[in-house]
Amino acid sequence: MTFDWQYIVNVLPHYQTALWITVKLASIGILFAVLVGITCSVIQYFKIKMLTKIVKVYLEIARNTPLLIQLFFLYYGLPKVGITLSEELCGIIGLTFLGGGYMAEVFRAGFEAVSKSQIETGKAIGLSNLQLMRYVIIPQAFSYSVPGFGANCIFLIKETSIFSGIAILELTNTTKNLMGIFYKTNEALFMLVIGYLIILLPLILFLTWLERRVRHAEFGN
Repeated sequence: MTFDWQYIVNVLPHYQTALWITVKLASIGILFAVLVGITCSVIQYFKIKMLTKIVKVYLEIARNTPLLIQLFFLYYGLPKVGITLSEELCGIIGLTFLGGGYMAEVFRAGFEAVSKSQIETGKAIGLSNLQLMRYVIIPQAFSYSVPGFGANCIFLIKETSIFSGIAILELTNTTKNLMGIFYKTNEALFMLVIGYLIILLPLILFLTWLERRVRHAEFGN
């Protein structure tokens, strides 16, 4: 079976558009997931009354329900009660909801890894909780959180393939559509793999470099 390179040239604009959509939605979703994760981990770390219970319920739902179910609820369920969201907004909210649960666990573990003696020292010199977070806890927790944070970023980018369930034309859905039209399975899957490599390979290299830098800053080797 020959490989049709002319077909790849012809459909390349479709993959360029799909690649941009995938990167855009993943980037926005990860950004908001990080913000949600940090907020939840801070609430858990300081054991803020009432909010801690709400966070626990959210984390259980976020981590124990598939992204596809969450997207179906947003895209098909909410219109039943008069709330209609665009496909891309549903994708961003779903990725944020799912990712926030996983990011919260990573950051919480990072906070708890900070030495208690340093926190007590900070309190002894009169630092407030906000100052402790800014000057003592967050800088150190960041170095502990980098590996898990990187793994979650890669996981969430790959989860964008689920967006095909609500007709977002990201890489996977574009590939499925082109396969159905032209029956060029090998070529379409080849372009799908290349598309994800373009996104993930630079990210993996950057995260590897970042992890080495923070480890060097902490341990000196």
